[in-house]
Amino acid sequence: MGAPGSSPGTPRLGSVPSFKAAYLIHGDDHGRIAERRARLRGLAESLSGAEGLELFEGDESTPETVAAALDAMTLALGRRFIIVDGTERWKDKDLEPLAAAVGAIAPETTVTFFAREDGNRLKAPSGLHEMVSKAGGKIDAENSVKAKELPRWVSDRARELGLEFEPDAARALIKHVGDRQQRLQRELEKLALGTQPGSRLDAAAIDELTASSAERRAWVVADALVAGDVKAATRSYLALRAQGERLPGLLYWLSQRVRVAHDAAAALDRGEAPAQIKRGMRMPGWAADRLIADARRAGSDRLRRATGEIADLELASRGGLSRGGASEDTAALIAIERIAG
Repeated sequence: MGAPGSSPGTPRLGSVPSFKAAYLIHGDDHGRIAERRARLRGLAESLSGAEGLELFEGDESTPETVAAALDAMTLALGRRFIIVDGTERWKDKDLEPLAAAVGAIAPETTVTFFAREDGNRLKAPSGLHEMVSKAGGKIDAENSVKAKELPRWVSDRARELGLEFEPDAARALIKHVGDRQQRLQRELEKLALGTQPGSRLDAAAIDELTASSAERRAWVVADALVAGDVKAATRSYLALRAQGERLPGLLYWLSQRVRVAHDAAAALDRGEAPAQIKRGMRMPGWAADRLIADARRAGSDRLRRATGEIADLELASRGGLSRGGASEDTAALIAIERIAG
């Protein structure tokens, strides 16, 4: 098993995790270190209960107090977990009593040291590295990745989760999510849960899968408009408005999607093959296949009128047209009926 709190080391349901006697988790990615500490604490409490977990932080986090805890008897049943924070402030000259205690650590005891480093000013002492290694423990570095190296880091983490990224997919994910590694890791885990193992994702798939909830649901409305499903389009539109989404923002995404469908229908009219059209659409293959099929049934003329209806509605929502004095929601529902009816 990997170091406590690491994603690759999270035990599967029904499995019994194994632990080393000691771990050191250090580096300048403080967010990732805090996340691993929280995961370890949750895992320890689930396996051994609150009585099997001891925390040392702040003024209580010294080599002497941790050594005394390791030497003390415990009444806890099962594995005993000791979590030690702030070791980046320790000095090599103070480690002697702790080295002896870690070297003679009791069975069924795991001590994990966390060091949030800051350049050369705050670092886990070299003696702590040596101590953990001599105890047969594991040392993990969690360091921030430079911007130019981040796409490779994203691709490597994706591969660990069973995903394969096209060269532009990592950059697309960074564009959507930002450059914080822990946020990127969470998005990768969501992608792994929502796709088949071994899936190969390109930038278009990333755009679709990591879009905001409102953006995705606006596409549902647009796809229903293209398919001519008035009930589905109305239901999805009202749900978006009920959750507080503003009409101008929704119309932007509706317009984009319907325009893509119109372009596909026009290409079909010119005799282009669906496979050729699909290559130019920035969305997953299954979504492109469905939109092309709906666009074929709708026809380019109806979809051209639909883009005009949405443009008129967008202008009305910004005060450019009165639409007969109707409220913006009434005007939107009338437009949905005209487009999909």
